Amino acid sequence: MNSDSQTIFEKHSFNPASWLPKLDGSEEKALAKLPEESVRKSEPHLPSLSELDVVRHFTNLSQKNFCVDTNFYPLGSCTMKYNPKALDAIAASTAYSQIHPYQDEEDVQGALKILYEMQVVLSEITGMEEFTLQPAAGAHGEFCGLLMAGAYHRFKKNKKTKVLIPDSAHGTNPASAALCGFKVVQIATNAKGHVDVEDLKRKLDGDVACLMMTNPNTLGIFEEDILEIASRVHKAGGLLYYDGANMNALVGICRPGDMGFDIVHLNLHKTFAVPHGSGGPGSGPVGVKKELIPFLPFPRILKKGQKFSYEKNAPHSIGKLRSFYGNFGAIIRSYAYIKALGDEGLKGVSENAILNANYLKARLKDIFDVPYNGFCMHEFVMSAKKQKAKGVKALDIAKRLLDFGVYAPTIYFPLIVEEALMVEPTETESKETLDRFVEILVEIDKEINENPQKVLGAPHTTPVSRIDEVTAARQPNLRFKS
Repeated sequence: MNSDSQTIFEKHSFNPASWLPKLDGSEEKALAKLPEESVRKSEPHLPSLSELDVVRHFTNLSQKNFCVDTNFYPLGSCTMKYNPKALDAIAASTAYSQIHPYQDEEDVQGALKILYEMQVVLSEITGMEEFTLQPAAGAHGEFCGLLMAGAYHRFKKNKKTKVLIPDSAHGTNPASAALCGFKVVQIATNAKGHVDVEDLKRKLDGDVACLMMTNPNTLGIFEEDILEIASRVHKAGGLLYYDGANMNALVGICRPGDMGFDIVHLNLHKTFAVPHGSGGPGSGPVGVKKELIPFLPFPRILKKGQKFSYEKNAPHSIGKLRSFYGNFGAIIRSYAYIKALGDEGLKGVSENAILNANYLKARLKDIFDVPYNGFCMHEFVMSAKKQKAKGVKALDIAKRLLDFGVYAPTIYFPLIVEEALMVEPTETESKETLDRFVEILVEIDKEINENPQKVLGAPHTTPVSRIDEVTAARQPNLRFKS
């Protein structure tokens, strides 16, 4: 070791004891203050491992979990797509990560400008007048939107008690409506997979505060009667709410606001490149038409001249819904994503998602039953009822897919499709990946015909095979057993 490196080594000592403050008094005096049972009688037995062994252990451990960075993840309605890692680097920049939400407005004008511009951009994408970025996720956005719907009707002195929801809707829709004090009324789906307008007519009365729906719906089908539906709801004095979980099929192509929707929530963690899973990070901004702006959560971000500030007075607001101003890091990721792609890039995302879904559906429709077999948008729903007749259910197929390194589609949703397999390939997957997925399902279908036990006993290659899912959900045992 030469003198220069010796000096550097001494300067940056790797002796942990040198980093700690000196004890005030003897070690014996310090130990005497601890309960006797908490003091070790001998040195702990710790394994002696090289850095390489440790790195390999945790790297291999991390790959036992399924993730979109390692394999195909065709989970319908959740949009589990690959997201550019450059966006993570931008969000982690000290320019954004080291500022504090309680700093004076004068000190964070750049951050407020980004948030304000994000509101404007999302308003343009959806056809809304104004946005709030506070809600932390999609269901939180639904809660926000329905609180505003209730506040709007109370301000108008309208006695509204019902929310209409299609039977194909996401489960959070009725849950959010009930949480906000509304009675939920279900609307049927017709033979083409659309909202049944005749059933809507029968149930649309003066008590209806709102109709919640997504377009395309969870069957992956565009609601072709949406303009008539919007007109009827508005004539009855109700509002139209857009569940934005499927917005990644429409960005740059058409806008909910132009269809007649009054309230929109978006999922930045589905449509706009924010990774999601394990409870976050989510973001569910909500946009509204002009009549609902006074009821937006407090505070909004306002612009006056070239200065940005928080709203100081909002007497009709539903109040604050989130600490600080939403999930700032998630918003930064999406802002960078939108700016990088631009108008044509965002439209291309939707077009590729639609192309991939229709390609997969065309290749799989002879293997599985497709109950609604028209043109789909970004996702489609198959049924494994033919396979069930041979003793193998959608759940078994989902488990067998894991042996091939592919995650399962959403199963048993929407509830109106028997043995449902809901497939969303997203725009980020290549034709080679989609072709491999088809080949795997062809192989599994062959196994069902020739050796069904191979599917019924799956998965065979994962670290953990089948568990008792009901017991695991209701009585989880999180203790490690050697």
